[in-house]
Amino acid sequence: GGFGSDKKSKKGRDVYPDRSEYIRIKRDIAYVVPGRHFQLFRSVLGSYLQGTSMNYWLFKTEPDCFSFDSLKNRPGMTEPWDGVRNFQARNFLRDSVSVGDLVLFYHSNIPEPAVVGLAEVVRAGYPDITALNPNSEHFDPKASVDKPIWYMVDVRYVKPLPRIVTLENIKQNLLLGDMPLVKRSRLSIQPVTEDEWHIILAMGGTTIP
Repeated sequence: GGFGSDKKSKKGRDVYPDRSEYIRIKRDIAYVVPGRHFQLFRSVLGSYLQGTSMNYWLFKTEPDCFSFDSLKNRPGMTEPWDGVRNFQARNFLRDSVSVGDLVLFYHSNIPEPAVVGLAEVVRAGYPDITALNPNSEHFDPKASVDKPIWYMVDVRYVKPLPRIVTLENIKQNLLLGDMPLVKRSRLSIQPVTEDEWHIILAMGGTTIP
């Protein structure tokens, strides 16, 4: 734990364009069914059956605090995304990030920041318990069990990108000019459109999921 803080930079919600739900779910199934991606397929299908849209996000983390390999080595390759202490990012985690949403895992605050891998949200927002722990660097004395203030989600490792996509690569792609990341947003949780998601995956040499 202990990653995701906006204050210390340590550790979006865009629905699908208008199109038939059948085409959407058919395409998603084609992306995620093969082999080890069955669990991801199940989450996507669950989201579809609940009548909700799958969204895309970019989550920032400092790799010396918590890296993509750290996530891979966690039990079940899953970890709570705790420590976020910015209200806009908190609102995303509490209100918008949903089970089945997909995440661009971004290494920040290094000489060459980059998207290095893909993750999946496996638990929607719930109170961030690190805010209640006086021994945690993310302790907030104003938080309580009844009024938690801060929220987190659980994310699971999916796969690394064959080629990392650096911040400089993203800035050079005119199709990505509207990304919050390009507009110098310091938020550790950022929405990504469907088009931006697929462009970055293509830049990274993959199309799955």
